[in-house]
Amino acid sequence: QTTLVESGGGSVQGGGSLTLSCVASPLLYSSYCLAWFRQAPGKEREGVAVFEGVGKTKYSDSVNGRFTIARDGAKNTLLLQMTSLKSEDTATYYCAAGSNICTFNADLYPYWGQGTQVTVSA
Repeated sequence: QTTLVESGGGSVQGGGSLTLSCVASPLLYSSYCLAWFRQAPGKEREGVAVFEGVGKTKYSDSVNGRFTIARDGAKNTLLLQMTSLKSEDTATYYCAAGSNICTFNADLYPYWGQGTQVTVSA
């Protein structure tokens, strides 16, 4: 079974925080690369954060220092802790898995969740 199910999105005021969760099936949770992407209306999907292997992480410049990606092995869950949220963070957030090359190239990830909406008001 290959499933990714995101949750935790919602509406928040600028400066606030949210934590997104992505529960993965065991097969996908064992992926070398697990990532978060986002897509705002009218814009291309962009990489936000990648968890590589057993502990290496990478962030886009736009979220570095504000977002933290983490794995909870006990729950097969990928987390994205978001702080100091800005209106430009408004987007649908997706988790992705299945790539062995941990980049922000969405084409390299064959498995995707359905997305969870994050709306940040000014």
